[in-house]
Amino acid sequence: MGMQFGVSVEAPLAWQELLSLARTIDAESRFASLWISDAMIANGPPDDPRLDAWTALAAIAHATSRVRLGVMVSGNAYRHPALLAKIVTTLDHVSDGRVELGIGAGWPGENRRYGIDFGTRAERVERLEEALQVIKSLWTQERPVFRGKHYQLDAPPYSPKNIQWPHPPIVVGGGSDAMLRIIAKYADASNPMIDVAEAHARIDAYCGEIGRDPKEIRRTNSYPFFMHDDPAVVERAQAIAKEQYGASDEDLTRQLFGTTDEVRRRVQEAADAGIADVILFQLPRVHLKSLLHFSDEIIPSFA
Repeated sequence: MGMQFGVSVEAPLAWQELLSLARTIDAESRFASLWISDAMIANGPPDDPRLDAWTALAAIAHATSRVRLGVMVSGNAYRHPALLAKIVTTLDHVSDGRVELGIGAGWPGENRRYGIDFGTRAERVERLEEALQVIKSLWTQERPVFRGKHYQLDAPPYSPKNIQWPHPPIVVGGGSDAMLRIIAKYADASNPMIDVAEAHARIDAYCGEIGRDPKEIRRTNSYPFFMHDDPAVVERAQAIAKEQYGASDEDLTRQLFGTTDEVRRRVQEAADAGIADVILFQLPRVHLKSLLHFSDEIIPSFA
């Protein structure tokens, strides 16, 4: 299998815009996956629309037929893991086996304004590790019993089972040492939030400590994306990225910003670094035309 490509929706979109984008990506592109970010507040002006990721994804699953679907990544702090397991199983059936569970500890930020108990950073990581044990137990065991510090299972029934075997792929996102250890132990795929070479070296080492083959973990990475063949337009986009998101010149060299040839070269660099799935996202808005241009001009080179 060649490198796979996906689109993650980070920019704020109202429902009809999101549905239209999903249908276009499914029917008119070569992208293999579509992801939605998870938060309570829009990634932009706070009064912009922010839909619940998993609810929206369920509707998208019914409206599409080809692309794989997931949340990049689901904040564990927002939902009890038993409920999240059931949500993903439901989507596995609605999508006919196309869903993936992207999950992370959950970042508080402005989401604290909703009164959610995020706890400390260490507590969030601790909860995530227990959550993954709960989810995998429900998906792979009959009447599991779990006694954790934060979560418990008392031999519950779980039906229906997932369509995908042994369960939908679990993609864990994070960059701290503790999170990379969780990736090594539980993930089917990684989506690190630090330099990929450093992340992969540490994940491989942690896999060695527990006797796991690191090749079992699919390497994915998310990239800010803007492609245009007018260098002046690219330069303006880079200036916006620096001004609004604090991106440095070094950051921009690791992102998929540039002309078609420049972006193709950077995708090749990702492939050389062992990335199996390249996931694009755009801020502050989605540029569908550039996504379809990437689909036509870049993806065939890596099929």
